[in-house]
Amino acid sequence: MNDVRLVANGLDVGHAGRPVLKQVDLELRSGAITVLVGPNGCGKSTLLRTVAGLLPPIGGEVTIDGEPLGRLARRTLSQRLAFLPQTSHAPAGVTVRELVRHGRYAHRGALARHTGEDAESIEWALDVTDAAPLSDRRLDELSGGERQRAWLAMVLAQRAGVLLLDEPTTYLDMRHQFEVLDVVRRLAREHGIACGVVLHDLMQAAAYADEVVVVAEGGITASGTPEEVLTPDVIDRAFGLRVNVVRDPRTGYLACFPERSGADAGAGTIAKS
Repeated sequence: MNDVRLVANGLDVGHAGRPVLKQVDLELRSGAITVLVGPNGCGKSTLLRTVAGLLPPIGGEVTIDGEPLGRLARRTLSQRLAFLPQTSHAPAGVTVRELVRHGRYAHRGALARHTGEDAESIEWALDVTDAAPLSDRRLDELSGGERQRAWLAMVLAQRAGVLLLDEPTTYLDMRHQFEVLDVVRRLAREHGIACGVVLHDLMQAAAYADEVVVVAEGGITASGTPEEVLTPDVIDRAFGLRVNVVRDPRTGYLACFPERSGADAGAGTIAKS
């Protein structure tokens, strides 16, 4: 699939009328993962929250399925677009299944009786995130990776065609980071969801992205496939770090090594493209 679901045209984003990023053009396509990378404080999360409809744009426009976000009722938008922030909070003692039920409020409201369609969507969301075995456990009893899968299941229960994730691997160890990103890849590949993800780790971006968008210097400085974007010049311009980028001929993995000498030269970032 490559249908365009969400489009940002000439978007200016920021706070209190003061732009952080200007003239941003962005497209999210069905079945594809678009990863936003860039230095701390560059505006990645602000951009994601703006295209999610949580912050008003200072200029430009965001459309979903060809309709401007600003013209859509909140419930209509939440049926088309799901957003998971960096940090989420749930009432004490809530079980995973109870949490996932919240995702159906976009369709029924908090007080409406749940239907067979709701039950089907809840079971689907639990299954696709491998959270079904956790459904009767309390959220506060789970590991970080298990909790993140539960939150993913909640937003997936909305059955939206666009999924936005703001640093979904934050606070997770390496194993759980890749488990969560494997779920995201499955959502795109097998279920045709258009995924927009903010990540810090260039290794993860190279391994999972169909398109990498580099946010820096007040706008988008580069976009394209991981191989096109993760180059020494682009990384130096965005992060202020000179690196050598090489590919392991045996594994096909990309590696970014800081330009150092001696014992420090062995540290690097390895990624598959």
